[in-house]
Amino acid sequence: MSPIAVVAVLVSYLLGSIPAAAWVARSRGVDIRTVGSGNSGATNVLRSLGKGPALAVAIFDILKGVLAVVIGRLLGLDAPLAALCGIAAVVGHNFSPFLAFRGGKGVATSFGVVTMIHPLVGLGAFVLAIFCMWLTRFVSAGSIMGAAGVIVMIWLVPAPLWMIVSVSFLALLLVWQHRENIKKLTSGTERRLGEKAE
Repeated sequence: MSPIAVVAVLVSYLLGSIPAAAWVARSRGVDIRTVGSGNSGATNVLRSLGKGPALAVAIFDILKGVLAVVIGRLLGLDAPLAALCGIAAVVGHNFSPFLAFRGGKGVATSFGVVTMIHPLVGLGAFVLAIFCMWLTRFVSAGSIMGAAGVIVMIWLVPAPLWMIVSVSFLALLLVWQHRENIKKLTSGTERRLGEKAE
């Protein structure tokens, strides 16, 4: 890997690690890590602060993924390395040095990256996730279903191996980040969309 590529990946990681949810919550006098799920993401912001702050956080987190891939492309990196920049942003979001290497679950940032890598797959995952959330009122179920859909779609559409590996990795990482939610879903203790954080 060239020095430029190394720098691009590191910059993308730092970009992804910007904890928008935590900082927005802090500006409202709330420590996002101590309310609700403790997750530094848009869903927890929605439950603790409302729709406006949550929407702002979601948009920012999506843009982190988009910009990471754009940075790689602007620096002249080939498509696989630009995708690696996007992956680095998701890892930064999930394991942020600003939050003692904790963070969010990477849903919005992963969506931004996948959409940049393969727009059709990203759009398909978004539609599937939103439909599942609407049907079940579980954000986690929609996120997991979207990730599963990503894996199926990236294998069905014409795509090079690097793209299949990159997108599948992001989807599997997202499912792993939701492992506690999966336990709650199976036990019937998961919060539904619209329920306030404790």
